[in-house]
Order: sequence, then C-alpha cells, then structure tokens
Amino acid sequence: MITTALEIARDQLSMADLKLINRSIKEMRSAAKIFAPFKRLRKVAVFGSARTPANSSDYQVAIDFACELVKHGFMLITGGSDGIMGAVQRGAGRAHSFALNIRLRSEQRVNEMIEDDPKLITLNYFFTRKLSFVKEAHAFALFPGGFGTLDEAFEVLTLMQTGKARIAPVVLLDQPGGKYWDTWAQFLTERLLKFGFISEEDFAFFKIKHSAQDAVAEIAQFYKGFHSARWVGERFVIRLSRSLPKKALADLNNQFKDIVRSGEIVQRAGLPKEANEPGLRELPRLSFTAFRGRFGRIRQLIDAINSSATA
Repeated sequence: MITTALEIARDQLSMADLKLINRSIKEMRSAAKIFAPFKRLRKVAVFGSARTPANSSDYQVAIDFACELVKHGFMLITGGSDGIMGAVQRGAGRAHSFALNIRLRSEQRVNEMIEDDPKLITLNYFFTRKLSFVKEAHAFALFPGGFGTLDEAFEVLTLMQTGKARIAPVVLLDQPGGKYWDTWAQFLTERLLKFGFISEEDFAFFKIKHSAQDAVAEIAQFYKGFHSARWVGERFVIRLSRSLPKKALADLNNQFKDIVRSGEIVQRAGLPKEANEPGLRELPRLSFTAFRGRFGRIRQLIDAINSSATA
C-alpha cells in the first residue's frame, strides 16, 4: 500500500501537535468569519497598556483618538481588556469596535464596552491573535505600554520592513510633553541604527504624535492619494484614489529612482493579472519593477504620492 505524505506526517506528529494545528485553524477561521462582513471598512488596530488608569492623560487621548477616527469612517480593533483598550472602545462605541481578546491563566477581564458583543473574539494563542491584528488592520496606533505593546510594535515594524505585511501607517501616540516614544526612538538610533542593525529609511515606518488630532490626521493623510498595493510578478503596483499629474509623476521618478530596478515608475490601468480584483479595476495605478528590500523607501514613496495628491 502506498502511504501518502499526509498520512506519514500524521503518523509522525504527536497528539499535542495535532491539537495545536487543529485549534489554530479553528481560531483563524472563526476570526475571519467575524471580520468578513466588514471587509470593505478600514480598521485601526490599537495597542497600549491594560494598566493605564482612567484618570491619566493617555487614557483621555485614547478616547479622543478613537472618537475622531470613527468620524473619519474607521473601525477600531483592540485587545479587549481595560486601560488603553477600554478607553479606545469607549471612544469608538460598540458599533465601531472589534476586540481580539486572549485567554490567559491569570484573570483577563473584558472591558464593559465590548463584553458580549458579537465582534468580541477570544483566542487561545498569541500568534493567531497577532495574525488577525496584522491581517485586518489598515493602520496601527500604539500608546505607552509594557512588554506586550513593545512586542506588537516590533512585530508590525518587522513585517513591514521584510515585506511580509502590507505597508500601513504606524502612529506612536503619547500625551502632550510625553517622552515614552521619543526615548524608544532614541534607543533605536543609538543601539540599532548606529551599529547598522537597521537603516535610516526604516524610521519612515512610524510617526510619533502627541495629540489625538495629529495622529488621526496622519492616518487619514495616508489614504488621501494611496489606496492599496500589491505585487504582480516582479512589479510593485500602487493603486491610487485619483490619477497624478505628469509633473508629479516625473518628480517621483526623479526622487525614487534608487528603488526602481529597471525602467521607471509609470501610471497605467490595471494589469491583466489583477483581473481577480474587480472592485478595484477602475482605479489608476503606479507600476514599477522594484528592489524588494527597500520597503522603508516605498513607505516614503507613499508619503510623496499623498503629498502630490493633496497639493
């Protein structure tokens, strides 16, 4: 009898491995089903400390930030606990909130704004939770926090730096006069950039803001001219909300020729291989053969596109 590769793998896996794989797939499927009806709405994932007290400046900034984002048509995703997460969901309201809660051995209380809501998703594994955050979010906002917050910050930045996640705005929010993220960025400069572990262009992936209004403006600005992007073979295709003038396109070619491997950045209609995305077919595109390791520069290119679109 010929034994299939799957049967061999099944024989070699332990029961613990099979349970982990099975449960992970169920969690990912369950989360995807809950997000599916809201697929066309942009969402902002927010991270921050569950220990932030309700009387702190950070807490109020989080409420204001969420409230302003809802006015701009965004939904909010948090971890579902208290502190910054509870503040965000108070500002957003239940109708505009998702929560990706994590089941912990220690007591993990769900905040009252999202408790019993059908958009509350409770997961067993941090890795399936992180996957859902990154897969569903169109922007990320981080408030001061502990290990978990910094873990999410580096996770998101690493995925964008390596091209494993779509490029999206990352806003690091602090209270007026706060030094939390400035100190963090100083560490990156003195300990990572100085020794060549990261590049100067990697700093383009995030922006530090000290007010809810400035943070919301940064996220909204990202989607002024830029719509979305994808790889089509060796070409990087950027979908635009509106066409760019010829002069703006010429300026982009001059400013970003270092990331174009051959040819130039051209403005065109959709490529044949994009035919499986009918809802986006009519959007104008920028297309070019890119160096795949320069995602920080691509983030800067998106900023330049948005500046051209709003000039």
